[in-house]
Amino acid sequence: MNEKKLLLVKTALRLFYSAGVNSVGINEVLKESGVAKKTLYNHFASKEELVMATLQYRDDIFYRWVKSCLDSEVSAKQSIIALFSGLDDWFNDRVTELDEFKGCFFINTAAEFSDPASPVRAYCLQHKEKLRELIRLKVRALSLESEKEMLVVDTICLLKEGAIVSAFVGGDRKAASKCIPTVSTLIELEC
Repeated sequence: MNEKKLLLVKTALRLFYSAGVNSVGINEVLKESGVAKKTLYNHFASKEELVMATLQYRDDIFYRWVKSCLDSEVSAKQSIIALFSGLDDWFNDRVTELDEFKGCFFINTAAEFSDPASPVRAYCLQHKEKLRELIRLKVRALSLESEKEMLVVDTICLLKEGAIVSAFVGGDRKAASKCIPTVSTLIELEC
């Protein structure tokens, strides 16, 4: 990605994540980035294309961060607990690459696009599915029966998503750490 395009994506992501996609206009992105309108339209034919680029950029950053949380421990159980410790760090603004916590960019953006057939909404779902697959690979190391494996993956993903919403909507910055005893118990019961 060239320098101007990356500047536009980073600026748009910061603005969209802070205020919402529908609350931020192209002119605001241009003003904040200092990039000319013609340059923006050389890179993006529409605001939706810019939104898609911000989702892809954030997806790459967030995916690498979640993977690093999960890979920070050797045992599968500790890896999953490390995910929730990482979420706790994110909720409490201790993860510099994710910026100040303002909820999940993908949940927030999907909520602004009500059409289930929207490419933006489809990308948000794809992001969640990629994270689910990362978690499933760690759970697979627990060597559970297939049915139990899916139950554990479903529960971990629901706890993760619920913690994100509780931290953002409810202001409960301890939501992720509150999940750790439940995750530990779930894994102990199923193993």
